[in-house]
Amino acid sequence: MSHEVVRTRGGALAMRCQVAGEVMHPGVGPLAEAQSLYVAQSRLVERVREAGERPLVLFDVGLGAASNAISARAAIEGAFSSEPAAQGRPRLEIISFERDLGALALALDHGEAFGLTGESARAARVLLDDGVADGAVTRWRLVVGDLRETLATVDARADVVFWDPFSPRANPELWTVAAFAEMRRAAGPRCTLFTYSASTATRTALLLAGWAVGIGAQIGDKAETTTAAVEAADLERPLDRAWLSRVARADAPRPADAPADAAVRVAAAPQFAERDERSSRGKV
Repeated sequence: MSHEVVRTRGGALAMRCQVAGEVMHPGVGPLAEAQSLYVAQSRLVERVREAGERPLVLFDVGLGAASNAISARAAIEGAFSSEPAAQGRPRLEIISFERDLGALALALDHGEAFGLTGESARAARVLLDDGVADGAVTRWRLVVGDLRETLATVDARADVVFWDPFSPRANPELWTVAAFAEMRRAAGPRCTLFTYSASTATRTALLLAGWAVGIGAQIGDKAETTTAAVEAADLERPLDRAWLSRVARADAPRPADAPADAAVRVAAAPQFAERDERSSRGKV
């Protein structure tokens, strides 16, 4: 078995990958992190409402025990499933990417700890068995395999991305400039991305891949997380030029595939130039 259920210091049950050697959501638990870091911060309900009759597309990278996808699905079903069909129900399409389904299978055996009870458990079992689970106003699809091999096969562009694979230590290939660039190419024009990592290397990789990057919400013992967007205007707290001093240091952590002139390229990112222009206009 590739995963096991363990108990954290705080007494909550959590999922541990025996291959990667990492515990998922060790600080606050899977449901609290899913709701705060991903569903609430992405304004998912509001984004679905703004999309109207067009399905909003969520790419869920790193399905794991399905906490993020289940929380997103429950939020949208709760918000919109009771609306009369004549009004045109908003819809959400969740596309979950995962190469190892062991965590989800095990989570279903400990349903209450991982939010997999009732309708959520039914949907997760259908997804595991059939690859697609439909709700009243949601569709949940499963794509199995390495993300960088399967992403190009998906016939949709992302409006929102939950980026939640294992850490760069355990899963380095998904924290590279190349990986974020591939996701950038799969993103829609107003796509936003959310991840638990606040490392300089992660933010550098995102910037080098063409994303605008900002500071995300605090979660547990993490003072910051990271947000990214196709358009810098969609970030609530974009990184400013003061942050660039971290990248300029000789010992600054970099993604594995960063070019030699990474600091120069990052400093030239459009979001920093745009902020300079606004500051200049304000001084006139």
